[in-house]
Amino acid sequence: MTTAKRRVRMGMIGGGEGAFIGRVHRLAAALDGELELVCASFSRDPGNNARTGEACGLSAQRLYPDWQSLIDGERRLPDDQRMDVLVVVTPNHLHVPISQAALEAGFHVFCEKPAATTLEEARQLAATLDVGTSLYGLAHTYLGYPMVWQARRLVRDGELGRLRKIHVEYPQGWLSTNLEGTGNKQAGWRTDPAIAGASGCMADIGTHAFGLAEFISGHHVTELCAALGTHGEQRRLDDDGDALFQTAEGASGTLMASQVCTGEENALKIRLYGDRGALEWQQMEPNTLVHRRLDEPMRVLRAGIDQPGLAPEALERLRLPGGHPEGYLEALANLYRDFADAVRRGEHGAAAGVPGMEEGLRGMAFIEALLKSQAGTSKWTSLEDTSQRHDAETTT
Repeated sequence: MTTAKRRVRMGMIGGGEGAFIGRVHRLAAALDGELELVCASFSRDPGNNARTGEACGLSAQRLYPDWQSLIDGERRLPDDQRMDVLVVVTPNHLHVPISQAALEAGFHVFCEKPAATTLEEARQLAATLDVGTSLYGLAHTYLGYPMVWQARRLVRDGELGRLRKIHVEYPQGWLSTNLEGTGNKQAGWRTDPAIAGASGCMADIGTHAFGLAEFISGHHVTELCAALGTHGEQRRLDDDGDALFQTAEGASGTLMASQVCTGEENALKIRLYGDRGALEWQQMEPNTLVHRRLDEPMRVLRAGIDQPGLAPEALERLRLPGGHPEGYLEALANLYRDFADAVRRGEHGAAAGVPGMEEGLRGMAFIEALLKSQAGTSKWTSLEDTSQRHDAETTT
């Protein structure tokens, strides 16, 4: 007789009524039935916190007024009742304080990106993780898409030959107007350096583009040349930017991220070119991967558990036959499923298949290099060595 899997107990900080990403995390975590929400502090506003807790079916005893009370209260519960993992979906400036406290208390952490507001903060968090027994995961949701893993496998199998060029872009249009001046909370904190950190657009979505480029290509960006812009009236952080980059493995690339591209929705797209072939993937058409081969017809790979030619790592992240689209929720659910499995196995550090501290450090090094390049006069700016890089096959 097979023993049923234990559902991993989950707590959440942030994500109260009106917060888009909190509800997305709860839906994704619940999709495969492997995690259950047992406690939360959704909002500092008591009314919001109570309403969200009621909507989620939480008891009043497990609904806490702030994150400090939650960590302290859960730590006092018996092992078979307390949460296993804390999900952090707050504005950026709270990511490290909450994650640090949770790790020190012995809880696993799954956090929204970026990992921190500075590289030094991220390094301090990494040091805490290294001496403990907890797992740390980062919500780079796009790395949960099956066809992203398919693209990664094709690159590693040599289908593109020697990689020459990487182009990744992430245009949005939601900050084309002065939305923060209308009282919009999301726009307000994302454009506030005291909350978001020293970068706006690049920290928010540029890190997704950067992480996607390194993940699929397997290349390590070593230097870049950046131009960041701020177009919003009286806006204090970048809302637009471009960067040229070079990789240690010999490829060149371009990265564009913008939140002022009028009319754009969420158009993350990547193209990779080698001496034998090329790949193209778009987040808004996530079930399609275009593969161009030298002197051969183009082929289109489609997602689906019954589709031919897909790698095992892509099939493992699919739930439905071809023609039944899987999207953003399923991609994030893949990260949660892999994280829950690692919790049950008693692993620590990084969970296989889930972006973690390594990706967090890389993202912060990328942001700081962008800011240094923008402020300086050198043609190229080196990314700082995060000193945490491991073989990509073992960490992701």
